[in-house]
Amino acid sequence: MARVKRGVTSHARHKKVLDLSKGFRGRSSTNYRIAIERLEKSLQYAYRDRRNKKREFRALWIQRINAAVREHGLTYSRFINGLAKAGIEIDRKVLAAVAFDDAATFAEIVKKAQAALAA
Repeated sequence: MARVKRGVTSHARHKKVLDLSKGFRGRSSTNYRIAIERLEKSLQYAYRDRRNKKREFRALWIQRINAAVREHGLTYSRFINGLAKAGIEIDRKVLAAVAFDDAATFAEIVKKAQAALAA
């Protein structure tokens, strides 16, 4: 049986790891052993933060809505309750964008929510 030399495959594997670790600090981007450790850790961070990103954006939208609603004399929770009673189904992402970009339209939404709370 012919002898199998593994230089090509191991070189390719090393190259793949070192390409992915480009931009890491120090020997983490040039030394294979260290690079593979840092790469595994970076992939763990990426996996975790893909989920955290969703939480952080939702929190940001809520903060923006709360700030805009308080200018009209309401709190965030009362505003959301008013929207539910009025039957307005706009998600927080869109509400935050409207509050940030178009104050007049947001004021109309707040009026409808207040009317629903009063009724």
